[in-house]
Amino acid sequence: MEYIENKEEEQKQIKEIWGDMFKYAPSKICGTLGNAIVIPIYTSLLPPEQYGLYTLSVAFLSFLCIIFSDWVGLSGLRFFRFAQINNNLTKYLSILITILSINLILMYICSFLLKDFFYSFFKITPVYLLAILVLIIPVAIRALLFQILRAQLKPIAFTFSTILNQILTIGLSVFIIKTFHLGAFSLLLAMGISITLIDILLIFQSNIFSYLKFTKPEMKYILPIAKYGVPIALTSLSTWIINQSNKFIINDIKGFKELGYVGVAYGVTLPLLMTIFSIITVAAIPRIIRMYEGKIAVKNIVSKITGYYILISLPIIFLMSIYSKEFVSLLADSRFLEAYKLVPYFAFGTFFMGLTDYTTLQYHLANKTYIDFVIKIISGIIGIGINILLIPKMGLIGVGIATLSANFLYYFLSAIIVLPNLNLKYPIKQILKMLIGFLMLYGIYILIHKTELISAPVQMVLLLFVFYIIYFLLEGRFKNKSLIQ
Repeated sequence: MEYIENKEEEQKQIKEIWGDMFKYAPSKICGTLGNAIVIPIYTSLLPPEQYGLYTLSVAFLSFLCIIFSDWVGLSGLRFFRFAQINNNLTKYLSILITILSINLILMYICSFLLKDFFYSFFKITPVYLLAILVLIIPVAIRALLFQILRAQLKPIAFTFSTILNQILTIGLSVFIIKTFHLGAFSLLLAMGISITLIDILLIFQSNIFSYLKFTKPEMKYILPIAKYGVPIALTSLSTWIINQSNKFIINDIKGFKELGYVGVAYGVTLPLLMTIFSIITVAAIPRIIRMYEGKIAVKNIVSKITGYYILISLPIIFLMSIYSKEFVSLLADSRFLEAYKLVPYFAFGTFFMGLTDYTTLQYHLANKTYIDFVIKIISGIIGIGINILLIPKMGLIGVGIATLSANFLYYFLSAIIVLPNLNLKYPIKQILKMLIGFLMLYGIYILIHKTELISAPVQMVLLLFVFYIIYFLLEGRFKNKSLIQ
C-alpha cells in the first residue's frame, strides 16, 4: 500500500497538534499537580506499611484492567475513525461495550476460581480483593469513555473530566481517612465513588447513548478489534511486568515497608512524568492515525514529535535525578525518605518508556502489535530475572537497576526492529546540543548546589530555565552558521 508524502498536510497537522496540546495541557498539568499533591497527603496520613498495601492494591487493579478492560478502550480509539467513515459507529460502539461486558464477566469467574492463588501470590486479603473487583467496573467504563472522547476530538471535555476526577478523588480520600480511619481501604473507597461520578459525566459528554442499540455481534467486526486489542493487552501486561512486578517481588522478599518506599519512588516519577509527557501523544496520535488512514506518509511527523518529546523530557529527568533526595523530601513524608535512592533509576526508566511511545507507534499503525508484545515481554522477563537476582543482595537499588534495564532494553529493541517506511529520523544535532547544555548545566549545579541561599525547588526551576537559554542560544548559533555557509 502506497503512502504519499504531503508537506502541506504535515505542517497543518503539526499546528493542529500544538493547538490540541494546549487544550489538553490543563488536564495533564492538573493531573501532574494532583499526583504530586496526593503523595505528601497520603504519606502523611498513612504509615509506610499501609501505603505499601495501597500500592499493592492499585498495582493488582491495574493488572486486572490490562487483561480485561484497557485494550477495549484503545481499540475504540484506533478504529473509531474507520467506523465513522463507513457509517458503522452504532454497531462498532455497541460491539465494544458487549466485548467489555463479556470480559468483566470472565474476570469475575476467573477471580472466583483463582481467589486462593490471588491471596497467596499477590498478598491480597479477601476484603481488598473484593474492593478491587468492585472498583474495576467504574474504572473500565471510564477508560472506554475517555478513549471515545479522544477519538471524537473533544479535548476540552476530556480536560474538564480529568481535572474533576483528580479533585474528587483527593477530597474524598482525605475525608474518608480522617472520618472513618480505614487506612489504605479509604483510598480505594474514595476512588470508587469519584470515578463512578465521573463516569456519569462522561456518558453525557460523549453522548454515548445516542449511538447505542442492541446489535448482534458479527465476527467481521470482532476479529479486527481482537486482533488489534489482544496483543495490546499482552503488551500492556509486559509493561506492567517491567514497571510494577517489582512491587510484588520486593514485598515478598522485604515486606510492606520496603514496598512503601518503592510506591513513593514510583509515585514521584512515572505517574508525574508520564502525565505531563503524554500531552504530546494524547494530542498527536489521533491525528497521526487519521493521516495514516488517509494514505498520507507519517514518518516525518512522528520524527518531529519525537524530537519535541526528547527536548521537553530529558532536562526534567536530568534535574530530578541529581536532586533526588530533595525531590522526595519535598513530595513525601520524612518517613519515606529512603525512596530517593530509586528516583534516578525510575526517572530515566520513565524517559525510555515514554520514548517507546514513538518507536512502537509503527506497530500500531501497521496493526502489527504482536511485535510490540514480543519485544516487551522479552524485556519484562529479563527485568523479573534481574529483580529476583539483585533485590536480595542490593535491596532498593536492585529494584532500580532492574526497572531501568528493562525499560532501556524495550526501547533498544523497538528502535532496531523497524517496519518499512515507518523508521524514525533521530534529531542527532538536537541531541548533541542538548549534551553540551547538560555539561554546562552540571557545572552550574556544582556551583550553586552547596549554597543555602537558594532552596532546592528554586534551583531546579532556575537550572531548567538556564538549560533552555543555553540550548536555544546554541540552536541560533548553528542556524546562523549554516546560513552564512
